[in-house]
Amino acid sequence: MGKPRRYNREFKLSAVRLVVEQGYSVVEAAKSLGVDDKTVRDWMAKYEGEVAPAPTGEAALKQQLQRLKQENARLLMEREILKKAAAFFAKNQA
Repeated sequence: MGKPRRYNREFKLSAVRLVVEQGYSVVEAAKSLGVDDKTVRDWMAKYEGEVAPAPTGEAALKQQLQRLKQENARLLMEREILKKAAAFFAKNQA
């Protein structure tokens, strides 16, 4: 049997955030992270107080809109970079 895996505090908090903020079930969060659901339950018991629940209503919509706008801007920038890189490489191969 192998050595037990060690997870840092940030990883554990991110697992708790999946449940508290993102609405995952404990089993779904555990499966997506590749850990046992009992482990996530233990982390929930230990760290849940440190993670704020997701806002609801209008505040949640505003927060989600802001996050999506930032993500959209990042994706547009990445797309432009990829277009320029493709053009550069196409020009150099000709």
